[in-house]
Amino acid sequence: MKILVIEDELKTGSYLKQGLSEAGFGVDLARDGDDGLHYALTDAYDLVILDVMLPGIDGWAVLQGIRKAGRDMPVLFLTARDQIEDRVRGLESGADDYLVKPFAFSELLARVRTLLRRGGKSTESEFLRAANLELDLMRRRVSRAGKRIDLTAKEFALLELLLRRQGEVLPRSLIASQVWDMNFDSDTNVIEVAVRRLRAKMDDGFEPKLIRTVRGMGYVLEATGCD
Repeated sequence: MKILVIEDELKTGSYLKQGLSEAGFGVDLARDGDDGLHYALTDAYDLVILDVMLPGIDGWAVLQGIRKAGRDMPVLFLTARDQIEDRVRGLESGADDYLVKPFAFSELLARVRTLLRRGGKSTESEFLRAANLELDLMRRRVSRAGKRIDLTAKEFALLELLLRRQGEVLPRSLIASQVWDMNFDSDTNVIEVAVRRLRAKMDDGFEPKLIRTVRGMGYVLEATGCD
């Protein structure tokens, strides 16, 4: 899945590119409206994330150019412009969603995945599975060996991340940014506590054990080779 980010603010653009890349997407980043429109019309993207206030042509003109060229990929406006009339203008101009800065990355990621599913662009299943564990993305339910497991919103997000990156060791810094929208602080144990609680719910009393700690590196969920 390939996403185009059109964002002139250096920190925000880099943050989006890193976060979306870590979430498994291919990402191109354009720093102004002219380059953004050129990218959008010369390459095949599954989704565009677009700022309104841009050097060169603004986001309204970029969107108009995309739609005028017959490109129907979903477009999500991500902007500091929070007036109702701006939201209405964006949606009536052909945008598929409108998110105001400052934003939580977890919400942005959820909106991205929803737009991709809604547009029929996503090839991902509605279920994520490992051994006898099943996560239902649409109903937001989890079961293990046929038994329903009740999780908090953060526990669900943590398990979803681990399942999507199954077999891959995820550092605490990545988990912190993807699930808690924060920079990792080595003095906090919020991630260790969350993983411990998640294990207690979906690993204790079941076989095989799926979540493993890799000392000094992070956590991995895998159906084979678990202790």
